[in-house]
Amino acid sequence: MTVLKNVLYVIVAIFIFGLLILIHELGHYIAARIFKVTIKEFSIGMGPKLISYTSKKTNIAYSLRLFPIGGFVAMVGEDEETDDPNALNKKKPWKRLIIMAAGAAMNILVGVLAMLILVSTPGFRIGGTTVAQIDEGYVQTQSDELLVGDRIVKVGKTRVHYYQELSYEIMNQGYEPIDLTVVRNGETLTLHSVVFPTTDEDGTSFGDLFFKIKALDKTFGNVVSYSLYSSFSTIKMIWDSLISLITGRFGFSSLSGPVGVTKTVAESARAGLSSLVYVSIFITMNLGVFNLLPIPSLDGSRIMFVLIEMVRGKPINPKYEGYVHFVGIILLFILMIAVTFKDIIKLIA
Repeated sequence: MTVLKNVLYVIVAIFIFGLLILIHELGHYIAARIFKVTIKEFSIGMGPKLISYTSKKTNIAYSLRLFPIGGFVAMVGEDEETDDPNALNKKKPWKRLIIMAAGAAMNILVGVLAMLILVSTPGFRIGGTTVAQIDEGYVQTQSDELLVGDRIVKVGKTRVHYYQELSYEIMNQGYEPIDLTVVRNGETLTLHSVVFPTTDEDGTSFGDLFFKIKALDKTFGNVVSYSLYSSFSTIKMIWDSLISLITGRFGFSSLSGPVGVTKTVAESARAGLSSLVYVSIFITMNLGVFNLLPIPSLDGSRIMFVLIEMVRGKPINPKYEGYVHFVGIILLFILMIAVTFKDIIKLIA
């Protein structure tokens, strides 16, 4: 029975991963159809085709491919010259900009809507930033102590409004002493060099809370506000993680490919629906943010080429742009293979 459940969780994880890719590609597809771009194929997954259907009305091929690690909308005029008047490269730059950004925008929008639905559920508690209780046994070593009733408004220089932002910023910054700005009895105070307990994961230290937070009344305004601030905090978390990878704070072991993501989603499915929804929100926003990076073959790189064209007043030779994207996709595949190999070793270790 346990094996059957584990298989079911993996199937759920693969389905969700594929669904998030579908959402991304659907953004490109909808924008391309709005601007009447000629589309050759709309594909979910990569590799050999499993199922394919060609519409007689639009002549667009819709396909499902073997590996659920990506997808694409193949548009005429992406990387080649053509006489088709509805080719992508024949459209005005601002239209192409919207088409290229639409996939990431769709991922982020769906993430925000899913966050709103999650926060709206009856069992979800909205936490503020007011301290309700100091953990028993934890001794504060700084001269200015955090007290019950303090409302934390800044962690370091970052403003916080709700519990999710607060807990993330302490996790991200609290591995070393950090200032807290609090409101106490109507007065704004700065508590200097507050020391948080820390945890280690894959050789990286993270801050941890030593106090409990008061829950807020679940009003319509709080639900909407919490959802928006939590979504912004999730996007910031993704961006901070990318910076930490570049600066070396996070190592190669922190990267996850399709295998690692599937494992994480499967584990969250075991933990319950709320956990599964939140992890899915994180992944869809991660897809959105990552695809906006100016890395060759990603949407961000194509957006960058359009912006250069808008500044220059003429496009870069499509042949050279195609070379850049080709090299980029080869490098990304190499990285994906390396990360996938690492995930498999970690999974069976």
